[in-house]
Amino acid sequence: MLGILAGLKQEASLIRRFLPNTPVALSNATPEGARRGVERLLNAGATELLSFGCAGSLSPDIAPGTVIVADHVRYQNRDISCDPRLSEMFGSAYARRGGILHSDALVELALEKALYFSQTECLAVDMESGVVADVGLPFTVLRVVCDDAKRDLPPAVKTSVRDGAVYVPGLVGSLLRHPLQIGGLIRLGREAAIAQRSMASFLQTNSPQA
Repeated sequence: MLGILAGLKQEASLIRRFLPNTPVALSNATPEGARRGVERLLNAGATELLSFGCAGSLSPDIAPGTVIVADHVRYQNRDISCDPRLSEMFGSAYARRGGILHSDALVELALEKALYFSQTECLAVDMESGVVADVGLPFTVLRVVCDDAKRDLPPAVKTSVRDGAVYVPGLVGSLLRHPLQIGGLIRLGREAAIAQRSMASFLQTNSPQA
């Protein structure tokens, strides 16, 4: 039985449209949440896993909206291979292939992204895939890039998510402290919308029930 780990409620809502009977757990974008989410999936009877949702670009030539079906995950200096059968089920023939880097912390700065890319050659980074890969069950990773590797994330990204959704007090507080980030937030919102549409279109033709 498949179990799906996503970061945020919006991501979970999207994959449930295409796999409504599959258990989905949230990490709420924290390492502890990722581990609890995987544990819930295992307790529900999952025998194979999918890491799903957005990822931050590390490669300068990976644009927002690019769908990635990973061939491996870099976790704690190990490369863990994705399951070929599961990857094929989720459209690996029609997506960008390459590595996904796991990070327990948000990768915010363009300099960090460039460093990680040079060290690992991974295409993108997320906060769930390493936990999924480390379980030892067959797994794959289906992610869509939500930002540009050449730009820093606005400071509000770090404080505006709680319990898997937008946390308005954190967003407002960050805007008051850093008002010049408004342009960057608008741009990031546009990129996130592109990513959402791109993934929905991809799943329309490439999900296992399509």
